[in-house]
Amino acid sequence: MEASAGLVAGSHNRNELVVIHGHEEPKPLRSLNGQVCEICGDEIGLTVDGEVFVACNECGFPVCRPCYEYERREGSQLCPQCKTRFKRLKGCARVEGDDDEEDIDDIEHEFNIDDEQNKNKLIAEAMLHGKMSYGRGPEDDDNAQFPPVITGVRSRPVSGEFPISSHAHGEQGLSSSLHKRVHPYPMSEPGSARWDEKKEGGWKERMDDWKMQQGNLGPDADDYNDPDMAMIEEARQPLSRKVPIASSKVNPYRMVIVARLLVLAFFLRYRILNPVHDALGLWLVSVICEIWFAFSWILDQFPKWFPIDRETYLDRLSFRYEREGEPNMLSPVDIFVSTVDPLKEPPLVTANTVLSILAMDYPVDKISCYISDDGASILTFEALSETAEFARRWVPFCKKFSIEPRAPEMYFSLKIDYLKDKVQPTFVKERRAMKREYEEFKVRINAIVAKAVKVPPEGWIMQDGTPWPGNNTKDHPGMIQVFLGHSGGLDAEGNELPRLVYVSREKRPGFHHHKKAGAMNALIRVSAVLTNAPFMLNLDCDHYLNNSKAVREAMCFLMDPQTGRKVCYVQFPQRFDGIDRNDRYANRNTVFFDINMKGLDGIQGPVYVGTGCVFRRQALYGYDPPKGPKRPKMVSCDCCPCFGRRKKLQKYAKHGESGEGLEEDKEMLMSQMNFEKKFGQSAIFVTSTLMEQGGVPPSSSPAALLKEAIHVISCGYEDKTDWGLELGWIYGSITEDILTGFKMHCRGWRSIYCMPKRPAFKGSAPINLSDRLNQVLRWALGSVEIFFSRHSPVWYGYKGGNLKWLERFAYVNTTVYPFTSLPLLAYCTLPAICLLTGKFIMPTISTFASLFFIALFISIFATGILELRWSGVSIEEWWRNEQFWVIGGVSAHLFAVVQGLLKVLAGIDTNFTVTSKAVDDEEFGELYTFKWTTLLIPPTTLLIINLVGVVAGISDAINNGYQSWGPLFGKLFFAFWVIVHLYPFLKGLMGRQNRTPTIVVIWSVLLASIFSLLWVRIDPFILKTKGPDVKQCGINC
Repeated sequence: MEASAGLVAGSHNRNELVVIHGHEEPKPLRSLNGQVCEICGDEIGLTVDGEVFVACNECGFPVCRPCYEYERREGSQLCPQCKTRFKRLKGCARVEGDDDEEDIDDIEHEFNIDDEQNKNKLIAEAMLHGKMSYGRGPEDDDNAQFPPVITGVRSRPVSGEFPISSHAHGEQGLSSSLHKRVHPYPMSEPGSARWDEKKEGGWKERMDDWKMQQGNLGPDADDYNDPDMAMIEEARQPLSRKVPIASSKVNPYRMVIVARLLVLAFFLRYRILNPVHDALGLWLVSVICEIWFAFSWILDQFPKWFPIDRETYLDRLSFRYEREGEPNMLSPVDIFVSTVDPLKEPPLVTANTVLSILAMDYPVDKISCYISDDGASILTFEALSETAEFARRWVPFCKKFSIEPRAPEMYFSLKIDYLKDKVQPTFVKERRAMKREYEEFKVRINAIVAKAVKVPPEGWIMQDGTPWPGNNTKDHPGMIQVFLGHSGGLDAEGNELPRLVYVSREKRPGFHHHKKAGAMNALIRVSAVLTNAPFMLNLDCDHYLNNSKAVREAMCFLMDPQTGRKVCYVQFPQRFDGIDRNDRYANRNTVFFDINMKGLDGIQGPVYVGTGCVFRRQALYGYDPPKGPKRPKMVSCDCCPCFGRRKKLQKYAKHGESGEGLEEDKEMLMSQMNFEKKFGQSAIFVTSTLMEQGGVPPSSSPAALLKEAIHVISCGYEDKTDWGLELGWIYGSITEDILTGFKMHCRGWRSIYCMPKRPAFKGSAPINLSDRLNQVLRWALGSVEIFFSRHSPVWYGYKGGNLKWLERFAYVNTTVYPFTSLPLLAYCTLPAICLLTGKFIMPTISTFASLFFIALFISIFATGILELRWSGVSIEEWWRNEQFWVIGGVSAHLFAVVQGLLKVLAGIDTNFTVTSKAVDDEEFGELYTFKWTTLLIPPTTLLIINLVGVVAGISDAINNGYQSWGPLFGKLFFAFWVIVHLYPFLKGLMGRQNRTPTIVVIWSVLLASIFSLLWVRIDPFILKTKGPDVKQCGINC
């Protein structure tokens, strides 16, 4: 597909498809349908069936039949392009090695990288020839019959492009047949060194290597010192390994957890059996709160029982999949970046994310970057066009000098010695020139943003005079524009650039679009039609690649032949820029990412957190993970119901391994008609779902792919399908990430937590108090929605038995933690009530009972200290997390529970706005910005009443004498516990030290008024007289 083909807009439901050409002339594209042999120059010719002769079914390299037979008989028997051994075709004479083709052994065949692709790809090709529903061109009579299941036709690799034919063929191309074979454009000209037979060993040599591996032939003495043999042995090693935490750190940690559990049981038993009769209400409330805290602690603590680390071996990945002289075997990756409002998510931030993706350390023909503009903004579109032009100079600069990070804004703002490890003499000169070009690029982006602030009355007009299709953001057609690609996608040095595709899905009134989850599902489908990479990386628009090798790190897990096939996704920790040194509001979330997620990685894998995650496409399609080898069938008389029964296949189970026979293939082929009900009415997309290793169907015309891409992003495509229910990102909650990962784990998949030394991704986080609380409110409300949905981990996913119990504990904890706000609010109110009323929640305790309290506090501190010891988290980060747990619990979590209940019971929905990603010009200036919100009322009230209670309690103790100080200390400790945890909130409320916001003055007056009224009510300086005991002498005494 040409990068200059123009913006494709259309609506499948309205039968519209328009190509809007820009002001630039389209660049010519070399024809790909030449039928000339690349060896001798003669015509390819036809087979006996009248079809174009195809010598190599792997890559479709154009070779005529005489050259094919000569290469098999006298030559190396290998395809000149992909180095795959030529298969024997119908009518050709047998040559040596034909009978043993299946026994050829090399590293790829040893680990069965390609063996399991054939079956699904053959079925996919057969389905595409079948008459399914949409996207068909005129049927040929010769192809009307159902094709055989075993055909030997392979799909086109993902690295192939989806070129648009010239504009003169536009209408004809849209109606062309989808099943005509097209030879890909060769990678180099005839006569190049890639055809040198000396670079590839013969078949006999490879057989000898295989026999040697099996132990039938002993290696020569020289092989022990052969560096090539050492490299091969290195490539056979695992690509990653688990690094268990040292037992000296983990075992004491586990022992303290068990001890704390026992102490907690004795403590609760004592509290229940010793009520406070003169304050029965306070005692009952406190005991209920403590039982809930104990339950919440168990859910949070035990999923951290098996913490592990991991390490990857990038050199082994290169040895195995990037061998010199052979095609690059690394899997392609589709990268998704989502954005909605360019005014809250600045285009410059999105541009830096895109530039870091395009410059990543990965083969350029394996990368496709899709930008989802869910706001259909011309501002995003034009900014992306400028980004594509700047990338032509930025990408070669990054790769030439191996700079990190590869987001220009972050790179040029680093306060480090940028000359370190740089040896090229031209670096300083080129860096200065690139910095100047980036500043000019920023000015152009700022000009676009300034222009977009005021929308013209007639709407936006494109450069060629066409109205912008997205002028009405709630009613517009689907739009696709390829900015970079095969044609026109070259950098300043003439090298190919990765694909960059702009996508805006169709939106119409009356359709539910499901916000971010719906946009991500649209990207899954459009990428499957255009490139269909087997793996996908999703990023927020403000999360740039901080480590250019991040995708390679993920491939060490996903492409590992031994363990990778059962991995559904690789999650990276979130790291953030622009946070103040003290991290006042725990924005870094280090305790969660460095402790909880490590613990989950030792069970069934971490939860999906919404960004920085590399997915396996098949897992998002709702398939089950591959099963291990089947056990031999037991001989049974079937008299016992426990034996001899076959298990029914699950709905989305992958059928069998390669070589299960023709009958099962036919049975599966018949069942594929149900796939349209699952995946939607698109033959090309349904076909792509069966290609486990990716690739686009070889018989699809480029114009048909474009038309189908518009179809799959139409607003009504998901109607009556399983999208959002069983497939893709799951609907039903504003935190769709938790649901999506939970469904995969319930099917039996496992996930991996990858923490490279250099953080893979970095983003921005709201650092002022109000924005932080609103962000936490959104997360908590999503958890409440999941708790009340049918996908609640409390009752969902037991049938298959695939979700491990400790993993379920973690998912239950992610949905019930907002409800802790109710007992937490009550518990934080109790100290003030006790100080103001003179009562307490505990009776007078004995020396023996005090041991329970001492042991409980010691176990709490010991658990925290040992947790910090094995995780490497600092005590300051741990303490900030504890403080914000209280701040968020009594504010955002409380509101989330109320709003969630209103939504479930009354149907009252709450709309959320996107958190602003803008950065203040002044360093940490946003930290001191005060924005009033109702979320601030509960913690402010708690602070006031506890401060008033402390003053009243001390005044009362002074008035009543020495004997009243003993009971006062317990109450004061309780109150100070609340105040200390809310201290960061108090600092946020005060704003900058030299600026006193008006709201603080108002609250100060309110505090003084309340305190004055309570002072008069308590009247501590007047001696209280006690009357007679009415129980002893009667009411009229």
